[in-house]
Amino acid sequence: MTLQSPDFRLQAAPDARQSGILDAIRASFIEKGFDGASMQDLARAAGMSVGNFYRYFPSKDAIIAAIAMRDLADVEAEFATVIGSDDPLGMLRLALRRYICETCHSDGALWAEINAAARRKPAISAAVGHLESCIRSYLTTVFAAVTGQPFAEAQRRYGSHASLILMMVQASGMRVPEQGASEERVLDELILRTIDRTLDEIANDASKG
Repeated sequence: MTLQSPDFRLQAAPDARQSGILDAIRASFIEKGFDGASMQDLARAAGMSVGNFYRYFPSKDAIIAAIAMRDLADVEAEFATVIGSDDPLGMLRLALRRYICETCHSDGALWAEINAAARRKPAISAAVGHLESCIRSYLTTVFAAVTGQPFAEAQRRYGSHASLILMMVQASGMRVPEQGASEERVLDELILRTIDRTLDEIANDASKG
């Protein structure tokens, strides 16, 4: 089964040079925020002149769109591995655990800034909305494969499951740490157990045929 994604076109995923720039400016974006980080600040963080920087990214909106498209390319590759495995649901559980326990905490501050900007800027809202729609569709593709249902039927039955899982992952990444490391791990496990129970409903449907 191939991955399903919404028919919506944004810019292509960033190339290697643009990706390197995004990595270089990440800390500046997090430290100063979307509004606080000027294009001059970002060019300086990338070690480039402002004029050269504009050649790659003409606006902060374009930077956010590139971040979203790069993340989408990574997510699509991850889901392709999941859907191609002998145990898609098991692989999905492992991927979600890895992301929540390892990856999302380092990305959370950046995505908190991006989501705040999306509330004010239509172009950023479109980029973030497209990323989220694709993730929900990829999750539904896994659910369709596991249960043997057509994608449209899986979307009708499990669309809310996909939305809940996405919300839990986003909330986990964007929360502000207020407790010690051990308490944070406990919270991660609670989130994962909630996700596991949601996936168990789909697994139960699959076992019923």
